Order: sequence, then structure tokens, then C-alpha cells
Amino acid sequence: MWRIITFVILMLSGFAASAGADERRLVVVELFTSQGCSSCPPADAFLHELAKREDVLALGMHVDYWDYIGWKDVFGQKAHSERQRAYAHVGGRRSVYTPQMIVQGEQHVVGNHPVEVNSLIKRHQAQAGKASLTVVRDAGKLRISAQAQGAAQPVAVLMVRYMPQGVTQIQKGENAGREITYANIVTEIKVLDIWDMKSPFETSERASGSEQTAIILQTRGHGPILAAARAD
Repeated sequence: MWRIITFVILMLSGFAASAGADERRLVVVELFTSQGCSSCPPADAFLHELAKREDVLALGMHVDYWDYIGWKDVFGQKAHSERQRAYAHVGGRRSVYTPQMIVQGEQHVVGNHPVEVNSLIKRHQAQAGKASLTVVRDAGKLRISAQAQGAAQPVAVLMVRYMPQGVTQIQKGENAGREITYANIVTEIKVLDIWDMKSPFETSERASGSEQTAIILQTRGHGPILAAARAD
């Protein structure tokens, strides 16, 4: 009976996703990958496994800087390459590579090292949250609210849209002749606002009907991720 009542309440109030003090289980893992990279397919396969987990927001960031070697990644974006370079700059690294995973905006890991990645996910899940985040889908909009649970600092409120799956038959380059299925392919990253964390935050954004959406709170300047929530 209580399950039925709870379900009805959720249907009336709209779908909500949250990452609060008691539910800080969603860890963001970004895979920087390319269809022109021969060592990327094992990392792409690992991202499929991460994408199945409720406690991980796995994101496929296809870069474009390997396109020149013979195959243009059909999902590649300059914005993803720039995001990876920004991470490298913050981390004091002179170069970027694929496959690379970045966990919660902090640790840089080779993308086909599952043991290390899973260890980092577990470590972040054990840490106390610095912000709570709630995303409610209602009447074609995403209603986003957040509250600080730590020291105030500038935070970018990011909206990420992604396709759950995409298949490509690669005809040229290092992976020529392979058909590869990709998971959680990011199509857009958009800064909705900069939040100072000094007071509760609220905003709304048009919801996409064809793609999945997540909201991420990330320390400004490609720093640590404080919270994330799926909207789908």
C-alpha cells in the first residue's frame, strides 16, 4: 500500500532525481575516447559496464584530435577535446591522450584500467557531499535546485545531454573494419549558470525529449565535481 501511495505522489509531483546528503552515490566518470584510437575499444566496452550502474554517471566524451590519421569520429566534438585539455592544464599535465577517464573531475586514469577506476569510484562514494542537487522534470522543463553543504566557492551548473547508445561501422584508420557500439555519447555540455554557493540555487531549463539529460555541479575552472543528478 505504501509503495502505491509513494508512486502516486511521484506521478503527481513530477519525476525527481536528487543527489543529497543521504544519497551521494552518483559519481561522474568521463571517458575521453576516439574512433580513430586502436587502444580505445576496451575502454569503450568498460564504459558500457559503468553505464549500467545506478551509482555512476558514465559519459562518453569523443574527441576530434585523432581525426587526421584517417577516420573522422562521427561523435567527436572540439568542445570535448577542449574540456580534456582544460583538465590537463588544471592537473599540470602537458599533453592529453585516449583512452582517458577522469573521475569526479579530479583523478586522471587510463580508461582501460577497471580496477583503478572502480577503486576511485568507491573512494568518492565514501566521502561527504559538499552540495545537494535536485532535478525535477515537469511540464517540459527541468527544475533544478541546489544547496551548499560545504565552503562557498564558484560552481558551474552544467547541463549534459547524451545518447544512451550509438553504433558505428568504422571504415578507415586504426579501427578499420570494426563495428563498435558506444554508450552514453555526450552530444552537448552547456553552462547554465555560475553559483556562488552563498544561498540556495534555483533555475529551470527546457527538457529534451530525444536524449537523456544530467546536471552536474562542478567547481569553476574544471575543478572537482560536487554533485550530479540524472533527469531521465
